[in-house]
Amino acid sequence: MNSFQEVEPLLSTMTRAEKAQLLQWVVRDLGDAFPDIDSIPGVCGGEPCIVRTRIPVWLLVQARKLGTSEADLLRCYPTLRAEDLANAWAYFRSHRDEIEQQIQENEGA
Repeated sequence: MNSFQEVEPLLSTMTRAEKAQLLQWVVRDLGDAFPDIDSIPGVCGGEPCIVRTRIPVWLLVQARKLGTSEADLLRCYPTLRAEDLANAWAYFRSHRDEIEQQIQENEGA
């Protein structure tokens, strides 16, 4: 039995207030989650990448800093979607130091 199958009967017995409290806990737990961005050991050196593409966030940020437009990024990387770029920029805002370090490490290599 998976976790969803275990939770479903419990949810049906909960009050609306209890469900609201549970939802608040889940949102708090996912507060630093970014859709479609993942860091997987062994994939692109474990750097945060756009899922389905293996395009690292640092590469997109650096391209943007160098003046590449979003339209050009989408044209150059056909697997990217506009929402991927929005997620990358949001990730950068929350993890600026990490991404700046990755830019330095990869540009110096």
